Amino acid sequence: MRILITNDDGIYAPGLLALIRALAPLGEIIVIAPERQQSAAGHGITLHKPLRMTPVALDAPVAEAYATNGTPADCIILATADDRPPPDLVVAGINAGANLGEEVLYSGTVSAAMEGVLQGITAFAISVAAYENCIFGPSADLAARLARRVTEMDLPADTFLNVNVPNLPAEELGPTVLTRLGRRRYLNSLEQRVDPRGRSYYWFSGEPLECDRVDGTDIGAVLAGMISVTPVRFDMNFSGARGEFEELLAGLGR
Repeated sequence: MRILITNDDGIYAPGLLALIRALAPLGEIIVIAPERQQSAAGHGITLHKPLRMTPVALDAPVAEAYATNGTPADCIILATADDRPPPDLVVAGINAGANLGEEVLYSGTVSAAMEGVLQGITAFAISVAAYENCIFGPSADLAARLARRVTEMDLPADTFLNVNVPNLPAEELGPTVLTRLGRRRYLNSLEQRVDPRGRSYYWFSGEPLECDRVDGTDIGAVLAGMISVTPVRFDMNFSGARGEFEELLAGLGR
């Protein structure tokens, strides 16, 4: 099996190295990851500058490893450059910090998995729910088990898995449960500051407001110490009744 590993935390992130070591027994590991931190990069792709892949040496068993100046989504596209054979599986992570609810729209790690599906490749993203003192072992072990399973079966078309693991030792983790996305809005704060040359700059931050964390949501599962596995599709079409939209168009006239 040819496995492409990427992330948004950068090529030398400890979560990436833990993931490589866990997946190495399953097949040939190719790593293409951003040369720097790209958290919250979303699904951006690079159109207005050259993309480069620089070979790097990692303290982990890989067939090839490259750092790129591109985005996480770019990493997936670059995996097929130079007539390379496409990977059989894309695994994005292990991200430091959960990707829950609306965060899937901002996360570079989740977007890499989504780009894998767009390219017709089975994919999943995996994150540990902590930014510091992360316990990557249980997430890495789960990733290896999940990689075996998803390649033995066909996931539904246009669908990838978003996995979030509480930052707990293996013996304290709850079961792995199937979930849906909760709602996790951010109360945004934009602070204006002045640099030493007198020029204004802005520093963005935000506090999460968890609007939907009931049983069955990814947020609720992680808060309860369980591992959340959420099937996600990139189809954003409205699935409800369309009557009010027909009424809207009728009121527009010609």
